[in-house]
Amino acid sequence: MGETTFANLNFRTIIPPAPEDDPTRNTSLVETESLTLAYGPATALKNVSLQIRERMVTAFIGPSGCGKSTLLRCFNRMNDLIDNVSIDGHVRIGGQDIYARDVDPIELRKRVGMVFQKSNPFPKSIYENIAYALRLHGLRERAQLDEVVEQSLRGAALWDEVKDRLHASALGLSGGQQQRLCIARTIAIQPEVILMDEPASALDPLATAKVEDLILDLKRDFTIVIVTHNMQQAARISDYTAFFYLGELVEYDTTAKIFTNPSKKQTEDYITGRFG
Repeated sequence: MGETTFANLNFRTIIPPAPEDDPTRNTSLVETESLTLAYGPATALKNVSLQIRERMVTAFIGPSGCGKSTLLRCFNRMNDLIDNVSIDGHVRIGGQDIYARDVDPIELRKRVGMVFQKSNPFPKSIYENIAYALRLHGLRERAQLDEVVEQSLRGAALWDEVKDRLHASALGLSGGQQQRLCIARTIAIQPEVILMDEPASALDPLATAKVEDLILDLKRDFTIVIVTHNMQQAARISDYTAFFYLGELVEYDTTAKIFTNPSKKQTEDYITGRFG
């Protein structure tokens, strides 16, 4: 399965090689066990168990409403903010059950940063977008703030574009620059995990390419989980891919296998555009 069916999609030219067995990048950082979530009477996730490897990019794919973003929000407990949510099962990060009673969601969100579909810079200067978040976490000395702001902007591949206008409004940046600023703001806190919910869906192809290049750079230091509807994007940037349908995890494997030789016909049908 896959050799003939997938040839026309030209995925073979853009899929990265299967992850090497580097022991420093081959351990699971995020784990779900029998995770079920419901919004009132409506079940959004059904018995999902998976392990996400450290310092790799894992993509969640599937049709709208299949539970991808819901699962992503489980990792930083953003679903706690929604009424009538019930959760069964376990989510562990670094071995810690993040839904245990003694876990502070605010502290958890320092460990698990999030980049949203629509860029959401603060209505402040470029500098203050990052410095404000740092101050909230206790960093106040100006020299240290300057250093971390620069490091974060460099880490988001934005420094050279904005270094001469750090005190200009962030709202004057292009859409792609605003999204990279939001990524800089996220990495400034040095989280363990970065969640990205369709971070390039509102961007043009050039800005999308810059964000994708940035994701590939960031995985050297961060574990990244991305929700995307763009099959080629998932193939280009992820090491592992999980396919969801109607709240269930249908298949989870290396991206190379998912896109060239999936085990489930349902996965192949979605990848080739037969449904979804």
